[in-house]
Amino acid sequence: MAQKSLRKTILSLSIAAVLGCSWSGSTFADGDNVEALEARITELEALVHQLLQNQQAPAAPAPTVDTAALEAKAEEAAEAKVTAMLSEHEAAEAEKIHKHSYKFGGYVKLDTIYSDYGAGSSSGAGRDFYIPGTVPVGPKGADGESYLDLHAKESRINFRSTHNLDNGAKLGTFIEMDFLLAPGGNERVSNSYQPRLRHAFVTYNNWLFGQTWMTFFNVGALPENLDFVGPAESTIFGRQAMIRYTNGPWQIAIENPETTVTPYREWGGAPGRTVTDDNNVPDLVLRYNLKGDWGSFTAAGIVRQLSMDGTISYPDPDQPAGEYPPKSLSVAIDDSETGWGISLSGKFVFDNNDDFRWMASTGSGMGRYMGLNTANGAVLDADGNLNAIDSTGVFGSYRHLWSDTWRSNFTVGYLAVDNDTDLTGMGVTKNATSYHINAIYSPRPKLDFGIEFMYADREVESGNDGDLTRIQFSAKYAF
Repeated sequence: MAQKSLRKTILSLSIAAVLGCSWSGSTFADGDNVEALEARITELEALVHQLLQNQQAPAAPAPTVDTAALEAKAEEAAEAKVTAMLSEHEAAEAEKIHKHSYKFGGYVKLDTIYSDYGAGSSSGAGRDFYIPGTVPVGPKGADGESYLDLHAKESRINFRSTHNLDNGAKLGTFIEMDFLLAPGGNERVSNSYQPRLRHAFVTYNNWLFGQTWMTFFNVGALPENLDFVGPAESTIFGRQAMIRYTNGPWQIAIENPETTVTPYREWGGAPGRTVTDDNNVPDLVLRYNLKGDWGSFTAAGIVRQLSMDGTISYPDPDQPAGEYPPKSLSVAIDDSETGWGISLSGKFVFDNNDDFRWMASTGSGMGRYMGLNTANGAVLDADGNLNAIDSTGVFGSYRHLWSDTWRSNFTVGYLAVDNDTDLTGMGVTKNATSYHINAIYSPRPKLDFGIEFMYADREVESGNDGDLTRIQFSAKYAF
């Protein structure tokens, strides 16, 4: 019986050791865990060895000793030791999981897009998603072109980490890439496209450092459209590098400045666009967020510098036609202007779980912040001075749940630009409008199939306009 009992104890200890090894297999990359586990196994082996020695040693003449009782106590003590070791290991693993976590995510999406332009033709990114400024315009009766495009460039992948530090601080990182608007690639053979950086930032307690959504932009108000943006003409939209501090509902940030300028109309090439990186003051954003069972509300304000320092050359307007060589004139520019903007947005949730999402924004010199830069931030006058351009945009979107698997979104957006045509000329955007309606089917969580109809119109100051009719089918799975 003693031999049988000891064999049982040794077998139990051995199994526990093996289980401990396999249980810790996932943590072998952590050197501290490996060393700790090896120490525990060594301790266990020593305990087994001691038991074997005690069994093999000649028993002392002690007829009054209850050998069975002693063996039972030894076995009980060994099992308690193993249990304690395993509990300690389990607690250490739980603590590790609590302190650090890592997650991959993203989605795969196919877009099938039929586009019918009412005036002229289109190419480039405007065929992949709706960019208001790329809708071609022309006089009444102008001919347009139609296109069919299939792409998976909106697919993306991201990585997130969170860390609860020993000093009580919280550290996080996030990086994400997709393939839209990226150089390279073709549709002839491989359809290979380079990844582009969307987000890359680190958070430390209430601070954020890196690139992410503009603080001026409330991504929570964005409608659920199959198109990449949806009512882009009236949406504050973009990502950029920043330093942001959050305190409860308040956020304040300094962000990367960039200025887009329309040249003076008589300098040739108007309306045109000049992108400058001459700013020496960051864009400053203040934001307030309010949330409740009813939905959410955000108010944001921005103050920014519009700046240009350089020389613009343009053809001499007085040179006779056909004269050679062509003559040019130049204007030295060193000027700055203050721009500002206010944006209100939110989402209202109804009792039936339908919701209404909206955004209303206005300002002077908002430029690239509004409508994917449909209008520039400023225009130059004949003396090379910057004059901020005013713009106002608004959209509303109602989402209705037909069932647990079916839903639809009805969206309208509008942009109005107040141009000084004496400076800008008549070729700049005066207004833009878009209408969207879709139906989305989700047979499984995170799996969506949808179809969307969109009609958009853009008008320039001369009165010429152009429209876009688009039907889009999308299949998407998020992971």
